[in-house]
Amino acid sequence: MLEGGRVVALDRAARALGVVAGMRRGGVLSLAPDAQIRERDAARERELVLGVAYALLQFTPSVVDADEAVVVLDVTASLRLFHGILALRQRVRDVVASFGVTAAISVASSGPAAWMVARGLRGGLALSARSLRRALARVPLVVAPDARRYANWFEDLGCETLADLQRLPRAGLRKRCGTQLLDWLDQVAGTAPAAYDWLEMPPSFDTRVELMDRVEHAEALLFVARRLILQLTGWLTAKQLDVAAFTLLLEHERGRDAIAPTEIEIALGAPTRFEEHLTRLVKERLGHVELAGPVIAVRLVARSVQEAAAPSDSLFPEPGGTPQDHARLLELLTARLGSENVLVAAPMADYRPEPAARWVPMRDAPKPSPLPSDLPRPAWLLAKPVPLLTREHRPFYGTPLRIVSPGERIEGGWQDGQTVTRDYFVAEDDNGICYWIYKERPTASDESEARFFLHGLFG
Repeated sequence: MLEGGRVVALDRAARALGVVAGMRRGGVLSLAPDAQIRERDAARERELVLGVAYALLQFTPSVVDADEAVVVLDVTASLRLFHGILALRQRVRDVVASFGVTAAISVASSGPAAWMVARGLRGGLALSARSLRRALARVPLVVAPDARRYANWFEDLGCETLADLQRLPRAGLRKRCGTQLLDWLDQVAGTAPAAYDWLEMPPSFDTRVELMDRVEHAEALLFVARRLILQLTGWLTAKQLDVAAFTLLLEHERGRDAIAPTEIEIALGAPTRFEEHLTRLVKERLGHVELAGPVIAVRLVARSVQEAAAPSDSLFPEPGGTPQDHARLLELLTARLGSENVLVAAPMADYRPEPAARWVPMRDAPKPSPLPSDLPRPAWLLAKPVPLLTREHRPFYGTPLRIVSPGERIEGGWQDGQTVTRDYFVAEDDNGICYWIYKERPTASDESEARFFLHGLFG
């Protein structure tokens, strides 16, 4: 990576070929002709660090967007929830890696100490006073922001590390460098409190990420989409909310032939903030999207949120999963199979069985209304009635059927041309299985004998 025409960052492969910091572009290409060279974009770096800070809110509400691309977390109250500092550190590392960057993760007893270890030692643990002293003895003093302007003076004194700096007379150090450097050293040592500007959340979530290159396949956008989902998860956790609906917008190239963004609307049956579930839904939807053109940016907007449900206080887990688990399964099936293939019952107020048994996509399901309890209705309604044989004036289906209920007369449909004139009965066979059958009532002009039909089965 270049800034002002010179190398400011490089990876191990480039270093192995002889590239060093400060080298110009021509020197880099002479040593590594196949190197990928990019100009530093401070605005994009800032956006990335802020995105990481938002994502880490899922672990603690106490997050600081600190100086020099450092994010500080106070996880004191989160250790038990996330099973200890080592497990929590690994989860933080995984989240940061999801943004495509590496991080120097440090753990210390104070925020300034953690900042110092991350910047000076590229990560590590300094939880005890002894380990902190060892860290101070290894960190160059120029890591301290207020010591950099006096670097030459400290070098003349033979000071190289922060431990050397701490051993200098405080009165002389205060007179030469002011109080800010001493205050910072005290905060690192934990003998003075540090003031933090905690990260503040916007009232709504609407975040956009510009891509480094044009993307022509929707599946390739999952990496960026997951980055946005992680930020959404942090925002939801900080505000104690669950998302009920969100939109993923895929922005295409601008210009004379500009194309409107491709919108992917995702509605959840059960609001949630679980990153794994949201990512699965987005992955399934992206797999069915055909792009109208190359994508240059991805935007995620939370359309509908609500207060998070309180955790269950039940001692025993619900058998077969919770209602939230069932809702997540339906959402995943809808994303995978399409909304037209995942239907739910939406009965209509009609006595005729066929119009009453209405099925609609889950997202279009109306609020359930109470159904009459005095009408016997089967659990399984056949798509097409089956004509039954008649033996000795009794309907026959494997065995003779015995009618065990009074008749229910259904007449209607003249208003829409689908007239029904039937007498319905509950019938039982020799094995105790109950069926819903009907007998058509012939009209005055129809001289044929009335027949029985099987229309449903009771559970």
